[in-house]
Amino acid sequence: MAYLELEHLQVAFAGKTVLHVEKASFNRGKIYGIVGPSGSGKSTLLRVLSLLERPAAGWLNVFGENIHLPSLTHAGGLSLQRRIGYVQQKPTMFDATVFDNVALGLRYRGMAREEIQTRVGEALRLVELEHTATQRAHTLSGGEAQRIALARVLVYQPDLLFLDEPTANLDPYHIAIFERVIQAIHQERQTTVLIVTHNLQQARRLTDHCLFIHKGSIVERGETEAFFAQPQTSELDDFLCGRMIY
Repeated sequence: MAYLELEHLQVAFAGKTVLHVEKASFNRGKIYGIVGPSGSGKSTLLRVLSLLERPAAGWLNVFGENIHLPSLTHAGGLSLQRRIGYVQQKPTMFDATVFDNVALGLRYRGMAREEIQTRVGEALRLVELEHTATQRAHTLSGGEAQRIALARVLVYQPDLLFLDEPTANLDPYHIAIFERVIQAIHQERQTTVLIVTHNLQQARRLTDHCLFIHKGSIVERGETEAFFAQPQTSELDDFLCGRMIY
C-alpha cells in the first residue's frame, strides 16, 4: 500500500501548465530519486508534496489523510507539514548561533529545554558538526551551512524527507558526508526520502527507485538498477547518455 499518493495533479503558472501528474505513489521506507532536465518540474513536484505550492488541481493522500490540494489552507496543512522535512538547494541561515538555528523550530513548537538540548545535540552529531554549536551560523562554509540546514530538518524527526538538489553546490567531501547522513537516518528510522538531483551517480548510489520527469510529466519510473541499465523510453535513454532531449 502506498504511503504517499498523488492524483490528478496540475500546476500552472501564468495560465501555462508546468506539471501534470495523473498518478504517482511512494512506499514507506524507500529512497526515491527524481531526475530530469532543468525546468522539467522536479522542484515544483517537491514543493507540492511539501504543501508549499498550491496547484490548480490535485489530491494528495498522506499519513492516512486524503487532501484536496487547491483548497488546503495554511492552518489546515500545518500539522501535516510538521511531519515533513524539506531541504532546498541554497540554505538560509538565521543571524544566530548554529545551535539556535537548529533549535528554533523546536522552540516554536514549545518543546522542553532538555528535549531541545538532546535533539539538537543528536542532529549536530549526525551531520558531524557538533563542534560548531556555539559558532555564528553566517561564518560557516557553504558545505557546512547545507549540513546545518539538514540538521535543522532532522531535529524534527520527520516521517517524510524531501531534498531539492541538496548537494548541487558542494564539493566531494561534503557530498560524501551528506550522503552518509541520508543513508544513516534511512536505515535507523526508515524515513521515506525523495531527492531531486542532477547528479546521476548520486541517484544510483542512494536510491531504491527513480523517476524521470520531462516537460512536466513523469515519463518513466522504476527500480534504480533497471532504471539506469535498461531505460524503456528514448527520452530517458537520451538523458542518461547526455544527449539533448526536446
